[in-house]
Amino acid sequence: MSKPAHHDGPPAPVRMKIGELARKTGKTVRALHLYEELGLLEPLARTDGGFRLYGADQVARVYWISKLQDMGFSLPQIQSLLASVAASATAPEAMTGVRELFRQKLEETRQQVLRLYQLERDLVESLSYLEGCRVCREPAAPEVCGSCSSERRGDERTPSLVAEIHRGPARGPAGH
Repeated sequence: MSKPAHHDGPPAPVRMKIGELARKTGKTVRALHLYEELGLLEPLARTDGGFRLYGADQVARVYWISKLQDMGFSLPQIQSLLASVAASATAPEAMTGVRELFRQKLEETRQQVLRLYQLERDLVESLSYLEGCRVCREPAAPEVCGSCSSERRGDERTPSLVAEIHRGPARGPAGH
C-alpha cells in the first residue's frame, strides 16, 4: 500500500489568468487592466510568456474595489485613499482618514436609503391609485384624468407621480 504524497510547506496558491479573474469577479479584462494602470491591482506573478497571473488576494482586491465603487467612490478617489494610507506615518493616523471618509459615506448612504424609502412609498401609493383606473370608462384626456371624480376615489388625493403626468409640459414665462 502506498503512502499519500507529502508536500512540504503551504499549498501552492491558485493562479489564474486575467480572463478567468474577469469571469470570477464580473469585471471586464479592460477594467482589470485599468485597475493595474492606476496602481489599484498587481498581478501575483507572470508566466515565462509574460501572462499575468492572479490569486485569491487579487480576487479580494477586485471585490473591494467594486464595493467602494458601489459606495460611490471613483477610481481616482480609491487611488487617493490608498495613497493617503501609504503616506501616513502611523497606522492610527492612516485609519483616522479612512474612518472619517467611511463616516461620510455612511451618512450619504443613510440619506439615500431615506430617499429610496420615500420613492417606494410614492410608487406604492401611485400603483394603488392607478388600480382604480382599470375600471374607468372616461375618455383619455388630461383634464379628465387630472381631476378624477370617480366614486371609487372618494376623498383620495391624486398622488404626485400620477398628477404630474396630466399637467403637461411646464411652460416658461409668457407661454414659452
